[in-house]
Amino acid sequence: MLKTALLFFLTAIAEIVGCFLPWLWLKKAGSAWLLLPAALSLMAFVWLLTLHPAASGRVYAAYGGVYVVTALLWLRVVDGVKLSAWDWSGALVAFCGMLIIVAGWGRA
Repeated sequence: MLKTALLFFLTAIAEIVGCFLPWLWLKKAGSAWLLLPAALSLMAFVWLLTLHPAASGRVYAAYGGVYVVTALLWLRVVDGVKLSAWDWSGALVAFCGMLIIVAGWGRA
């Protein structure tokens, strides 16, 4: 399960970077060259999703929980926004949901 969670976190980072770089280009007057690594990052995101051993719908559902946690950590570390107790509570609930889904992959 730890390997799956780490793979999900890598997947989330790839997706967030792939979306953050175009945002920098559009909203912060960044260079259009940011679109090249963004596209590569989104390709890595799609490829990483294919590495999971479960049906795609279950992978996407479980991935959503990890994405919530990763996006909030990005908000804290990259954007410098202090997270509230509500943020942390929501992240915990989402992550627990991912763990429940992943735990049932071999049993469904």
